[in-house]
Amino acid sequence: MACQYRCIIDHDRNPILWTAFPGCRAGDCIFTPPRPGNMRSLDSEGIEARAEPEYSELSMYLRLFAGSFFLAFSGAMMPGPLLTATIGAAARKGPSAGPLFILGHGILELGLVVLIFLGLGPFLTGTWTFVTISLTGSCIMFYMAFSMFRSLPKLSLTQHTTDARDYRSLVGTGALLSVSNPYWTIWWGTIGLGLLLRAGNAGFFGVASFFGGHVLGDLVWYTAVSVTIWRGKRLLSDRLYRGLIGLCGGFIAVFGIYFFISGMRPIMEGLS
Repeated sequence: MACQYRCIIDHDRNPILWTAFPGCRAGDCIFTPPRPGNMRSLDSEGIEARAEPEYSELSMYLRLFAGSFFLAFSGAMMPGPLLTATIGAAARKGPSAGPLFILGHGILELGLVVLIFLGLGPFLTGTWTFVTISLTGSCIMFYMAFSMFRSLPKLSLTQHTTDARDYRSLVGTGALLSVSNPYWTIWWGTIGLGLLLRAGNAGFFGVASFFGGHVLGDLVWYTAVSVTIWRGKRLLSDRLYRGLIGLCGGFIAVFGIYFFISGMRPIMEGLS
């Protein structure tokens, strides 16, 4: 079995050294040094052999995990429907709002990763897929904004609920907000697809490391947002809280308008 060291001496010029280690072949040395690092050994003629360590599998998985984590964390910080909904829900639902949103978001992403490996990546970036998700998403955004505006007169910071039905609602909302965002689907069908294929070169654990880092990056940011809003609610009165929810509802409506215009543009271009 090949060891983790690769001989870098010239096999043709120094054949004696290569035969010093039984089974040693050019580019594939089974000699296992007693300690890590650049190892040295001398043959009978005093020629120095050097072997240098390759990256271990654990190191490769850690690099995939860390790269995916920071990419997801930076993306999560960008404003969007999911972040807006988290801000609105955290003050009343508690610090669990963000993690539960991300649970639904992550479950949906896991399903999408499976679909991508089944060969549906190009379908996700199709024009009509984009149009369908954009128009459907805009309707969902409009409904959510309408529901938030309609609930404003009755909203109070004392209406904090933590029952199982409430938890399921937050998980479902996280998934719904994700699938209704056409740019989320496009990201996974393009950038995400390329990153997944690269991670796939490292096998199952490479993909698992990439996906784990991606979900954890989202989780860390949304948990931080939820905890910050929850702890800061003592500074809010019911009136200010209603204003915050109204503002979030307005942003959700703006995203709905943006998704609608984005979905209609290819249709109008096709008719012209």
